[in-house]
Parts: sequence; C-alpha cells; structure tokens
Amino acid sequence: MTEPDLRLRAVVPAPLKVTYEALTDPAALRVWLAEHAEVDLPGKYEFWGRFTPDGAEPRQRVLHADERVIRFGWTVEGVEATVEFELAEDEDGTLVTLSHSDLPSFEEVIGDKAGARGALHTFWSLAIANLADYLAGRELTPMVDFTVSELRASVTIDAAPEKVFDSIVQPEVFRKWFGAHVDIEPRLGGRFAMGGFELDPGGAKFVEFEPGRKAALLFADGETTSWELEGSDGKTRLTMMHSGFDPANPPYAGWGGWLGGIAGLRHYLELPGRRSIWRQVEVAGVPEGMLVVDQ
Repeated sequence: MTEPDLRLRAVVPAPLKVTYEALTDPAALRVWLAEHAEVDLPGKYEFWGRFTPDGAEPRQRVLHADERVIRFGWTVEGVEATVEFELAEDEDGTLVTLSHSDLPSFEEVIGDKAGARGALHTFWSLAIANLADYLAGRELTPMVDFTVSELRASVTIDAAPEKVFDSIVQPEVFRKWFGAHVDIEPRLGGRFAMGGFELDPGGAKFVEFEPGRKAALLFADGETTSWELEGSDGKTRLTMMHSGFDPANPPYAGWGGWLGGIAGLRHYLELPGRRSIWRQVEVAGVPEGMLVVDQ
C-alpha cells in the first residue's frame, strides 16, 4: 500500500478470531465505529453516518480481504486514501495495526485547514480505543458527531472527583493517559501547552480552576475547553465542553483528540496497573518528542 501518514498499533483484549468478527460484523461496527455499516466480504466493506468524516454516504471500496488483513480505499472530500487493518496474535489478545495513507499534514490539521480529512487521525485513535472497550465489555466513549456544532460529551468514571481532577491537571499524570507530551501549570492563570512550553511558549491558560469541581482553558484563538466534575458514590460524572469556535467550522479533529484522551483517562483510572492498549503511534509530521507511547 502507499506509505501511510498514520499508523496505530494497539493490543485489544480478545483472541484474533473474535477481533476479526468485531471488524467485520455490521452490528458490531455500528456500536464501536459508525452509525451505519454494511459488510459482505470480499466485495463490500462500508460505513457511514454522522460519526464518520464526510459520512453522508458510504465511500469505501474493498482492495483486499483475508482472515488477517482488510484493506480498502476510502474517499473523503474527493481524495481516495488506502486504509488497512492487520491482525496478529499477541499474548494479551490481538495486535491491531491500523494504517491510513494520504492524510493532511500536521500543520494543516492544527491550523484547522484540512476539513473532514483533518479529523481522520483522531477519528481512528478514538475508534481503536472504542474497539478495545467493546471487546472488553466496557462502556464506550462518545464518538464525534460530525453533523452538529455543539461539542459536549459526558462520561461516568469509576473514581472520585479529586482523583479525576488531579489526573487532568497534573502534567506527569496527564502524559500517561493522554498519550502526548504536555506541560501544565496547575493553578488559576497557569499555562497549558500540548507538546510542551518549548513548542508552544504562550500556551493556553486556566481561566477557571476549582480543584475537584471545574477547570477551563482559554486558547490564544479564543476557543475554550472546560471540564465539569460531579461526584456520587465514589464515581465522577465528567462533562467536557469546547466553545468559542466558528460554528461553521467546528474543530472536529481536536475534539476527537480530546475524546480519545477521555477513553485513555477512563482506562488509566478504572484499570489501575493495566498496561495501555497502545504499542506504537506514528503520525507523519508530528514534532519529535510530542507523542508519548507506552512500549
């Protein structure tokens, strides 16, 4: 296949045969991947709907399918790329390798100039995280709805609000569950910089900071990301919101990244001591040292 711009490797908690079924059963795909799905291999592998970038209709065509590899062309906004799932046995379940070619550059994605194609990096990260939770019988993290401009999601985490809050604002903990390098000054007015202060000296700033209850970040472009926490019976209802953007151009790529991070946060807090599902993440053009991957 064409050299990929994105390669994700993750170990999911199920045997290879069960994982393959989750990748090819339309009913399963409608749970962890897309609103709509139809599969009839080797001829058809389609998914579409509001949780799929440029998903008004199916735009996939099968290139190859066997018991370990599914490869298909996927046209998003008029550009066809090659996507491949490859499965291999692993002592902890199944190693899933997801590759996607012909993606926008890192600069285009962070500049919100890549449209629906720019959301494909984080679309797949969240999808693979949800595949792992689906196979483990766990509650899934909300998917990005590409048909709305309200970026808001809530999850229940089996941990006290104080612990959830500290995991969000303490940099050494944040790096473990989010999978990326970040520098954080955990206080009102403190800076927050994805990739670190060297890459983003100004960073966002905390404009709200109430330990155990709420935190909000204001970015240089006027956008705001906030977390509200409500505790009950040792659990936390975490609501995350993103606002301040042009409603005609919602930052779906960044929103997908935050939701993928929430999946990692839930895994980190609810399965203490369990190794992260991620084995390798390669994204063309991402500055060296920005990604933090559990090996």
